[in-house]
Amino acid sequence: MPRPPATVREYFDMWLERDGYPLWPYWHLVRSWWDIRALPNICFTHFERLKRDFLHEARRIAAFLGVAPDSLDWDAITKHCSFGHMKVNAADVAPLGGGLWEGGAQTFINKGTNGRWRDVLTEGECARYEATAREKLGEDCARWLASGEMP
Repeated sequence: MPRPPATVREYFDMWLERDGYPLWPYWHLVRSWWDIRALPNICFTHFERLKRDFLHEARRIAAFLGVAPDSLDWDAITKHCSFGHMKVNAADVAPLGGGLWEGGAQTFINKGTNGRWRDVLTEGECARYEATAREKLGEDCARWLASGEMP
């Protein structure tokens, strides 16, 4: 894998212009899951929704899996799915133990917030991303990707 550019902005430009480079075609990945979201074996969720109301989303996922929500230990589930628990156990939960990231798993399990890129990129860069998302994904999928809200 090539070394990333020196700055986040350079990386963003390269990533946006080359559709997710150096990894996989980002827009196709998102769109392909969006297109099959209504299939009976797909449970669609979003990090933002999990952050906003974890118990509601977790219960919805349990129901989707056919697990009776009342049979579960919600205190343990909430603890083990919390950002704090994941951060402490980052090497166990990050892909490849965090080996792909400078700083390792602690870098991958970073801050547990959504939308921090808005504080890094310029208004013009944000607008370019949003326009590209709408163009590649359509309005509904782009809105879901940005907010977790289903149409």
